[in-house]
Amino acid sequence: MAGHLERDGVSIWFQYDPGYVQSCKPALSLSLPLQLESFEQVGQLTAYFSGLVSEGWLRRVQAFEQRIHPADEFTLLINNGRDLAGAETILPV
Repeated sequence: MAGHLERDGVSIWFQYDPGYVQSCKPALSLSLPLQLESFEQVGQLTAYFSGLVSEGWLRRVQAFEQRIHPADEFTLLINNGRDLAGAETILPV
């Protein structure tokens, strides 16, 4: 597990798991360098996580079927994180 992505009100933050940082595995993105301090965004996902969210017709279908506003990228990512393009998986806790 690389870290934790959480939303608290309008703030969304990501924090690497200390074990992941200590293992010297690669950072998820150049915009999310390995560090123990959290990365915080207000009102939106960081560009890295936003890029994992579906787009176009698939986003519209997911939002409709799951009764989520299409602009709610955080919830779309959490709900659909097991089926992302690429090697990443986002799991709800």
